[in-house]
Amino acid sequence: MRSARTLYAGERTGYHLGIMPSAPFSRQHLGLSLGFIGMAIFGGTLPATRLAVSGFDPLALTALRTAIAGLCAIVLLLVLRRPLPPRRLWFQLVIAMLCLGILFPLLMALAVQTVDASHGGVVMGILPIATALVAVAITHERPKLLFWIASAAGASLVIAFALRQGGGTLSAGDLLLFAAVGVAAIGYTFSGRLTAGMPGWEVISWVLVLALPISLPAAALTMPADLTQITLKPWLALLYVAVFSQWIGFFAWNAGMAMGGIARVSQVQLLQPFITFALAALFNDETITPQILLFAAAVVATVAISTRTRVRQTAVVQGSP
Repeated sequence: MRSARTLYAGERTGYHLGIMPSAPFSRQHLGLSLGFIGMAIFGGTLPATRLAVSGFDPLALTALRTAIAGLCAIVLLLVLRRPLPPRRLWFQLVIAMLCLGILFPLLMALAVQTVDASHGGVVMGILPIATALVAVAITHERPKLLFWIASAAGASLVIAFALRQGGGTLSAGDLLLFAAVGVAAIGYTFSGRLTAGMPGWEVISWVLVLALPISLPAAALTMPADLTQITLKPWLALLYVAVFSQWIGFFAWNAGMAMGGIARVSQVQLLQPFITFALAALFNDETITPQILLFAAAVVATVAISTRTRVRQTAVVQGSP
């Protein structure tokens, strides 16, 4: 779920990870495998969040999720003795923290109280386009006309799907999901820019550490009074979204991009809505209708077109001396 500029920057970090290009085919295959693992982890976020809100209210879930991930991140950074990021990067880290560590998980938790995870999977499928649009606005790029056509088509399809599912009106859950897409796109763009100066795993780790002064007090204040009333499934779902969705998923995804290349690994992300559907059917007992699959396939097609168009153009620009 990164912009093209982010992915290109991630590709260059392979050398910083100690990976030498001596075996291109094996590196590409490993990169694809890691990219698939990261995508599959992200694909489980909506189903796990829907399970978690059955035991935790959205505020508590958001605070606990970010606090747990932040504590894991600070331990890793201390063990590896990573220095503080340069002060010039703090503003971007704070923006990424507000978007990815607080607003995005909160909006998503609020949304899945009223909409199914499979429904959210279709709406969130447009996130790569939204991220690209934010990156275009920041970098003042001028993508080709096909990019804008595909982006507009993807947005129209998602809105049409939401209206159709809502009987002609947008539900509160849909509005929350659209807001989640917007803040996630901003967060991914700013965190993506940071990967030009540090590995992706370190970026997300510092983002979560910066959130600790907010997430830890919030977790203490919103913790359910009687924890014994919460069943096992919400606890497991909380651990999943905290450790995997919020933190480890970025390790696999960014490493996959660095090893396998932008154009190849980014296409794996097109499978994410369908991973969400499969997990929602398995763990949330949701019915995946032909209509959901049709809209998802159409949205994925527009994402593929817009992503290919912009990746090719950006790669040429970034690769120029």
